[in-house]
Amino acid sequence: MENDDERIALFLDYENLAIGARDGLGVAPFDLGPVADALAERGRVVARRAYADWSAFDEDRRLLTRQQVELIEIPQRLGVARKNAADIKLAVDAIELAYERGFITTFAIGTGDSDFTPLVHKLRELDKRVIGIGVESSTSRLLPPACDEFLFYDRLPGVEPTPAPRRGRSRIVVTAPDPGPAPEPEPEEAAPVEEDREDVGKLVASTLAGLQRHTDGPVLASRIKRAILRKDPTFDEGDHGFRGFGELLRHLQEEGVVELAEGSAQGDPSVTFPEPGPDDAFGLLVEVVRELGRPQLSGLKNQLRKRRPDFSEKRYGFNGFLTFVRAARARGLVEMERDDEVGDYVLAVPV
Repeated sequence: MENDDERIALFLDYENLAIGARDGLGVAPFDLGPVADALAERGRVVARRAYADWSAFDEDRRLLTRQQVELIEIPQRLGVARKNAADIKLAVDAIELAYERGFITTFAIGTGDSDFTPLVHKLRELDKRVIGIGVESSTSRLLPPACDEFLFYDRLPGVEPTPAPRRGRSRIVVTAPDPGPAPEPEPEEAAPVEEDREDVGKLVASTLAGLQRHTDGPVLASRIKRAILRKDPTFDEGDHGFRGFGELLRHLQEEGVVELAEGSAQGDPSVTFPEPGPDDAFGLLVEVVRELGRPQLSGLKNQLRKRRPDFSEKRYGFNGFLTFVRAARARGLVEMERDDEVGDYVLAVPV
């Protein structure tokens, strides 16, 4: 079977990533899912290792184990002498793997620390492609230029920055177990099927968007299916009511999520997003922002859906809502700036 997919080894300087996500984005514990999905769109991840003193990351350890990550224990109790032990162990293991596993084409290094720049250079000398992964606010400016590609965790689909719960937000915790949501008045019939089909449409659209950003040419249906299976090996279109992946794609074409065209092989169509541009969606965004004054980014998507229940940035080829808003800002339709007081982005319509 022909397989041109990259074979990726993922190495995580976990403490750097987890603390960067917690302090910079208010995300805790660290969610590896968006990273795993982004790498699945690029190839097969054949090794996953994370380095840390795991006594400080108890909950994270359980989550990573579910993601099939090998946890490398680097105790720090011995003090300053062990300060860079995890970094050194990670670098030694990466170089060793590069020599021992010639079939690995790509190394994904999760860190924002510029100390790993020499490792990146050495891996590239060995003809390995290097993808860096880091939180934007805690990533050294020296690291991204050294890599072949750098993924800022903040910009990955599925990452939702939240206001840091450090400034007297205990009140929210008290109100969280509100008895209000407990009753579930939603109908038991038909709703799950509707939700399943909406979810599978989002999965196909987000995967297609990711592949389009990293492919020079048409994206074939078979490649989308392979990328989806790397994200979720249990995926089966039959669970969503379709007899085959082609039938699922034809349904999504009728829904206006994707467009199909004849591919290079019979029965393997090329898949794109519908041609109409997102002008109407940008117009909706501008209208909502103008009405709300200076809304925060979090919760804004729900406001758009109140006006248009079927709104989804995926329909226009954007991998996430933040990317969609940044595209509107690039067109001069809205202004967006980070407000440290609220720990979120604030939007406004230019005067």
